[in-house]
Amino acid sequence: MAAIGRSGRPLQLTLALLKPDAVAHPLLLRLCPQAVHEAILRNQFLIVRAKKLRCGREESRRFYREHAGRFFYQRLVEFMASGPMWAYILAHENAVPLWRSLMGPTKVFRARNSVPDSIRGAYGLTDTRNTTHGSDSPASARREIAFFFPEFNEQLWYQQEEPHLRCGQVYYNAEERVHCVFRDEETELT
Repeated sequence: MAAIGRSGRPLQLTLALLKPDAVAHPLLLRLCPQAVHEAILRNQFLIVRAKKLRCGREESRRFYREHAGRFFYQRLVEFMASGPMWAYILAHENAVPLWRSLMGPTKVFRARNSVPDSIRGAYGLTDTRNTTHGSDSPASARREIAFFFPEFNEQLWYQQEEPHLRCGQVYYNAEERVHCVFRDEETELT
């Protein structure tokens, strides 16, 4: 499968969130989550981890604490606590900039006019209800992944899974919605 990482460069990780408007909105419910998932796969991201979750107000406040005091902070916190979300750890040689490019601009009006085929251009409702979130740097990605996936050990992943994923020893498990490393016994079966 995957042509990812053929250059030998380590894979970069990023956090991707599918926000409550995309997961629970009645008009988007059938289209958006599947379309975003397909865009992730089409753009050759590896899905390292995925889970559906719901954040409470306190968790949302902690996650967006860097925006505390800004005019949109409370509205953002309330919105992020309003329903279920999907959280993904994505891997690609250029995961952070590629995911941000696929999302499109934060402001939905700008996304619709300048990049209408972006995720936010196609599915965003408002600047707060803009369908997705993505880390803005590798340092943010580490912090945000640890927030939503506290059980994920990045160092161990880079030691044990990343070299196999980078070499293409991977298959997509549709039931779990993640890419998995072929193990010796699995390779013999295929």
